Amino acid sequence: MAYFRKSTRLLLLCALLLAGCGSKPQQWSLTDVTGHLPDLQFSLTSDQGRAVSAKDYRGDVVLLYFGYTHCPDVCPTTMAHLAAVMQKLGAAADHVRILFVSVDPARDTPALLHEYVTAFSPRAVGLTGSNNELATVARRYRVAYEAEKPGANGNYEVTHSSAVYIFDASGRARLLATPDDSIDAMTHDIRQLLDSNS
Repeated sequence: MAYFRKSTRLLLLCALLLAGCGSKPQQWSLTDVTGHLPDLQFSLTSDQGRAVSAKDYRGDVVLLYFGYTHCPDVCPTTMAHLAAVMQKLGAAADHVRILFVSVDPARDTPALLHEYVTAFSPRAVGLTGSNNELATVARRYRVAYEAEKPGANGNYEVTHSSAVYIFDASGRARLLATPDDSIDAMTHDIRQLLDSNS
């Protein structure tokens, strides 16, 4: 009987040690959307004037954001936020891309997008397309946007969602960041995604 108890204890100890060998579950600071949003998929035009798709960014963690260059507040604030995250990531930022999808294709030419996004980060890419192409991508990620009526000077604003969609290196939707999420929280979670790919 004593032998049986000793053997049982040994088996339990081995089981606990083996359980400890597995990778610990990831603790996210941002909203975990794994399995709730579709994979990264689009066919648009880059700020270099080239046709690109989600496949061009496989292997990188992607931060997808919908905005426009004439945006007076939330877009430059968000882009500055993302640029700060990239700086905090250091060399690891080489495996991260910011994709800025324009919701104002009438004004956001590829050249203007390039000037805008690279002012924040050299690892940012501006994307544009036809109204239909952009609407398709926006619907895929439940992004709402609408151009307001132009003023007397012809200028107008575009109301739009402000979340940042974060995809892993395989193109799977993993996290959602909002303007309330800190730079440290985003950096922490992106590092975890990068570490899980290495």
